[in-house]
Amino acid sequence: MTEDDKFALKEFLTGAGVVVGVVGVLITILMVLAFYTTGGKPINEASFEVVDKYKECDIVRYAPHKAAEYKYFLYCEGNK
Repeated sequence: MTEDDKFALKEFLTGAGVVVGVVGVLITILMVLAFYTTGGKPINEASFEVVDKYKECDIVRYAPHKAAEYKYFLYCEGNK
């Protein structure tokens, strides 16, 4: 292996190390942001949340497990 080959290998490994480091830092930042935006709890079940009232009924927002959609419905305690 010539001196030029050793230099090229060193430059390549340095560049690859920098790329791996930058990608690692970005993934870590994204994981921390995801943790704080979910409130620290994993999203592994459906969620129900009362978001408003209509007359004597609650407007409930339903988010299915692992789905990017919301469904809204009325829940009236007196109409059981």
